Amino acid sequence: MIKTAQIIPPWGEGMPSRKLIIPGAAAVLAAFAGPALSHPHVFAEARLDVTVDESGNVATLHHVWRFDDLFSSTVLVEFDKNKDMKLDADELNDVSETVYASLADYGYFQIVTHNGKDVAMQAPERLIADFVDNQLIILFESKPEKPLPLEGTVDFGVYDPTFYTAIDFTEDEYLAVKAMPASCKRSVVRPDADEAIAQNQDMLTDAFFNDPTGNDMSKIFATRLELNCGKDS
Repeated sequence: MIKTAQIIPPWGEGMPSRKLIIPGAAAVLAAFAGPALSHPHVFAEARLDVTVDESGNVATLHHVWRFDDLFSSTVLVEFDKNKDMKLDADELNDVSETVYASLADYGYFQIVTHNGKDVAMQAPERLIADFVDNQLIILFESKPEKPLPLEGTVDFGVYDPTFYTAIDFTEDEYLAVKAMPASCKRSVVRPDADEAIAQNQDMLTDAFFNDPTGNDMSKIFATRLELNCGKDS
């Protein structure tokens, strides 16, 4: 079971507020399932903890997302049904169910590859929403559909291919591995957007950008945790 207090990272003084305008009662749904845009409208700081089991396989991916002040305020206004300026358990459950439904078609923004090939992930059983220091927190766990051994190169990232939500790992240590085998080396890859576009210009067609369910764009632009495992690591 996910326990909020156990996995929210030390965020420090918090992230700066950014402008966000999402009118209408379906604000959260629109935010997480918006059309492809040239720049994001929702911002979140993230943490990803990868857990390895005793057999050297990836056991779980543990996600924490903390959203910017303005979007969090929007969520509060939209889901505070009794107008007491806070979100109670039932209201937080409504938030989590809304986000869960709207992210299903996008693989919950997860990108996992093994030696360059996509890894199928189980949908999380549920998402947990919390409201801490006036900011929305989303937490969830997921698992690979099949055993995922730490052999060769395994990459983990989080990215919204529609560009509507920017999920940022502000510190390299917010991409972490628990019980990483000694045969693995960990690195954090932060692609330069201009360089990535230049290197992949031939494949970045209109059709590519208009397919938000595809994950090729995510592989190109996402900040990711890369594990290189083997005899030479």
